[in-house]
Amino acid sequence: MKHPETLNALWLAIATGLETAGVAIIVIGALGTAVPFFWRSYKEGGLHAAYTRFRSDFGKAILLGLEFLVAADIVGTVAIGPTLQDLSVLGLLVLIRTFLSFSLEVEITGRWPWQSGKSEPKAE
Repeated sequence: MKHPETLNALWLAIATGLETAGVAIIVIGALGTAVPFFWRSYKEGGLHAAYTRFRSDFGKAILLGLEFLVAADIVGTVAIGPTLQDLSVLGLLVLIRTFLSFSLEVEITGRWPWQSGKSEPKAE
């Protein structure tokens, strides 16, 4: 289905906004977790506990950023009037990002997303 030109521009602007938000969340998450990591490792005198907390917190920021990037890909693909090639690329991107999300979830919580119960982050 072809959209009027102004609607296409709106969808593309929304997709760009979502992409920007996703990247910003990851960058802010990196900075917002790195500073406390260095502070904790200095204050507590050890890297292990600070590192475990850093990985957990930064992983959560990456997960949230990935969610925004997947949403941006979906909106962007819909905006341009998807072809079979566009849908294939979108499917591959969503598959890769979903795999990354699951992997990060297991790293952060020590369990699969569909498993119930709370678990502490894995100690390394």
